[in-house]
Amino acid sequence: MGYEDHDDTAAPLEVLVRCSRDPALTIRLSGRRIDDDETVFAIEARAHELRATIPDVTVSIYDLAGDLSAFLGRLADDFRGWSESRTWHADQLTLEAGFHSGGHIELTWKMRPDFYRGPTWEVSATTWIEAGQQLTTLASDVRTFLARP
Repeated sequence: MGYEDHDDTAAPLEVLVRCSRDPALTIRLSGRRIDDDETVFAIEARAHELRATIPDVTVSIYDLAGDLSAFLGRLADDFRGWSESRTWHADQLTLEAGFHSGGHIELTWKMRPDFYRGPTWEVSATTWIEAGQQLTTLASDVRTFLARP
């Protein structure tokens, strides 16, 4: 499976996505904080000599981005595939999803620092997971991780 720390009985403290093609490449969501209007979490990309972290990805209930877990849930619902790239975007994080033959899902995570200060750098990391159970589990884990109390 492409994830660690999957536990159906408790809200995860983090979600770890491990690339099936390069196990050294991981994306970690952690440190979720919720207030009345916003959900804030950290995202970290690691691969070999690379380590990039955005400590405060912020998604407001007023954003047009919508819910990341709902985006992943729609991908999982379409496990038989789709033809064009699908995108979810918040100020500091963009997630692009593509479906490939054999049921392989390409998830490209684009991270950048504070949106309002202007782009100074951007990191893009692509993880590959399997459609079906791996994608369904990821969607479920992210939904639990980001759940509002």
